[in-house]
Amino acid sequence: MIGRLNHVAIAVPDLTAAAALYRDTLGADVGPEQDEPDHGVTVVFITLPNTKIELLHPLGEGSPIAGFLEKNPSGGIHHICYEVEDIRAAAARLTASGARVLGTGEPKIGAHGKPVLFLHPKDFTGTLIELEEV
Repeated sequence: MIGRLNHVAIAVPDLTAAAALYRDTLGADVGPEQDEPDHGVTVVFITLPNTKIELLHPLGEGSPIAGFLEKNPSGGIHHICYEVEDIRAAAARLTASGARVLGTGEPKIGAHGKPVLFLHPKDFTGTLIELEEV
């Protein structure tokens, strides 16, 4: 059901410094900052030969990333995103097998302009999983 790894998302307390670290120290291809108000984050994508890294920073006071950074002030891995061909079919299969889809269960449009869903970390060994339709 799941396809390739789309990205690993890392919450960071300082988006500019984190982007500079990847660009200047690691020599990575770092994209521009992109506000995602529907998700309460500002993101920067780092393109690697085989996947992407998504740097996340809170956008607004209600951001879920703000809470994550309160618990992890230095930042850290927030979620892993896998690609799926049909997000609604994937959600139906997962819920039928007991997995919990977060929110309303309806896909939202993610940072790549494609439908996304998040799966409860308690159902996946403590890891927040994002599914993105490709």
